[in-house]
Amino acid sequence: MLRYLTAGESHGRALSAIVEGLPAGVPVTTESIDTQLKRRWLGYGRGGRSKFEKDKIQILAGVRFGKSMGSPISLLLENNAFSKDRAGWPTVMSVDEIDEAVQRVTLPRPGHADLVGTQKYRFDDIRPVIERASARETAIRVAACTIARELLSRLGIHIGSHVLSIGSTEGAATPELIQQRDRLCSDTALELAITADSSDVRMIDESQASYAIENIKRAKKDGDSLGGTYEVVVTGLIAGLGSYVQWDRRLDGQLGAAILSIQGQKAVEIGEGISAAFDPGSSVHDPIAIDSRGFYRTANRAGGIEGGVTTGMPIIVRGFMKPIPTLISPLQTVDIETLKSEPTRYERSDVTSVPAASVVAESVVAMVIANAVLDKFGSDTLDELVDRFTSEKTRQRGLAQRRTDG
Repeated sequence: MLRYLTAGESHGRALSAIVEGLPAGVPVTTESIDTQLKRRWLGYGRGGRSKFEKDKIQILAGVRFGKSMGSPISLLLENNAFSKDRAGWPTVMSVDEIDEAVQRVTLPRPGHADLVGTQKYRFDDIRPVIERASARETAIRVAACTIARELLSRLGIHIGSHVLSIGSTEGAATPELIQQRDRLCSDTALELAITADSSDVRMIDESQASYAIENIKRAKKDGDSLGGTYEVVVTGLIAGLGSYVQWDRRLDGQLGAAILSIQGQKAVEIGEGISAAFDPGSSVHDPIAIDSRGFYRTANRAGGIEGGVTTGMPIIVRGFMKPIPTLISPLQTVDIETLKSEPTRYERSDVTSVPAASVVAESVVAMVIANAVLDKFGSDTLDELVDRFTSEKTRQRGLAQRRTDG
């Protein structure tokens, strides 16, 4: 089983992660991880922290000469805000007891984990909740999951994403946009990611991007924040990843959990899942066909998964992100110390981070898919995994060829 754990606070000294279960021989480099960390900062509407956080990963263990050793991999990502910000974070976030008085945060922000966190852990200061619940944690998640992306790329499995909407439903998943997405993914999903990355808001349609930027400008002027939607695409798959035999082995369930584990995500859709609830079966289910390459679907409304198992078609996952809870124009809250109603405080934040969320979503999807591959094929080394994956792909194509020839 491939798994990872993260630790660290938003304004602490550093974030860290342990990645366990990776076969030996997988290329793991600081360059590949830093590339994905840089992509996480993409997007119009980001806040002030992006000006001084230049994320550079440190690989502390589990890698030798640029390749995994089969042992746990340890990653460290320093927070530049810890020392460069003027807020005195070394004191505020000291791991040792201090004599100096530190101002407590007592105004919980609506929509954030602030209040429920203090209730759960019986804090009289919201700062510990703010620090761990922060989306800054996604930086080390992106780093950890890049390792899974590297494994998948050696099998010809690639992942890309693009933003569908920011602040409105305008242009979200129109037939024209879906056709444009499919053209970009006709080879691999990498072309989709490259095209999206060239946009200030990671949109592949220029007119929709302009509309989204105007929405962001308007929200910033109003002291407000915006949510939105995005789409993750996985290409290069075979049929048979995941399983229907137990609820927790269904791949769509695992993907849904992964997306919803990202801070601020409120809903997830596989393929045309939402519209499928309102359309008749004759226009929802994908007809099955066969040619020399194997079985395939003449459409992909299922999003590449049926019964919790991959069909071999591209996986399509959509995420729905709520507006960021921190607002310049504050909502009302209740002080947990005085119990008086007051406007909430402002904690540095973005107007929107939907573009960043789409990159984080690529990363967590990569970890789920890599786990499904290892669950099916095992393997202690990358070479073994490539051989087994290639053999199964050849078997599936050969079966189809025999049937079409017959």
